[in-house]
Amino acid sequence: MGIGSESGSGSGSDDSSSSSSSGGGWSSVARGVVVKTLVLIGGALLLKRLTKSTTRWDHASHVTRSLSGEKFSKDQAARDPDHYFNIRMSSCPAAEMVDGSKVLYFEQAFWRSPQKPFRQRFYMVKPCPKELKCDVEVSSYAIRDAEEYKNFCDRSKDQRPLPEEVIGDIAEHLTTVHLKRCERGKRCLYEGSTPPASFPNLWNGASYCTSELAILKNNELHSWDRGYNDEGNQVWGPKEGPYEFKPAPASSTNDMFSSLNFPIQQSIEKRIEGSFVLQE
Repeated sequence: MGIGSESGSGSGSDDSSSSSSSGGGWSSVARGVVVKTLVLIGGALLLKRLTKSTTRWDHASHVTRSLSGEKFSKDQAARDPDHYFNIRMSSCPAAEMVDGSKVLYFEQAFWRSPQKPFRQRFYMVKPCPKELKCDVEVSSYAIRDAEEYKNFCDRSKDQRPLPEEVIGDIAEHLTTVHLKRCERGKRCLYEGSTPPASFPNLWNGASYCTSELAILKNNELHSWDRGYNDEGNQVWGPKEGPYEFKPAPASSTNDMFSSLNFPIQQSIEKRIEGSFVLQE
């Protein structure tokens, strides 16, 4: 009896231990399955996020944001005052077309006299047609009544022409630049140009004009517009390279260019005709 009791007691203990061990094993397996499942789901979501393709409209939106805002060529003018001026570039959204294309108002002026822009345009930004090997199309248009749009971006919205008025004031098509994403390792994000000799221009003896545009990080823009005659000789626009426009903090615009202290006189403003386009 005693031996039987000891034997029975030992058997019950073994069964209990076995059951406990079995339960712990299944619990461990279950936890492992849950962890692996969560890892797989997380990995799949991360992979989906990383591999999500950027749409053509995403590129157009990025270019639109990069073109918008107030930028200056101050740094470039400080480095090379003989060939470049400190130009203020201002651009902002003005309307949207029915196909989703964004219309930006654009103007350029000497930094000392921003209220007197010497160049005013509408930019229309949209994805490139699928048949073209580019990502974003940026077209420039003349403005039907440019005087009404001076300092458009500096006004409150209730003081600006309405979007439907903007669309009605889009006039002559001037140029179109086809932008492509820059190759990995380059400073730019997008770059492109007009097709060769494709846009007529009669200013200062020119027969056609070209435009090059590069969008860099931090919303920096490089813009190079030039005019050529029938012989292929450049007759207007900078020869040394593109204008480089960088966003400037609002606090720095008041003392902009103070280190150079250049007087902006009529003679200097006339000189710009040989290095930067006043009109097209």
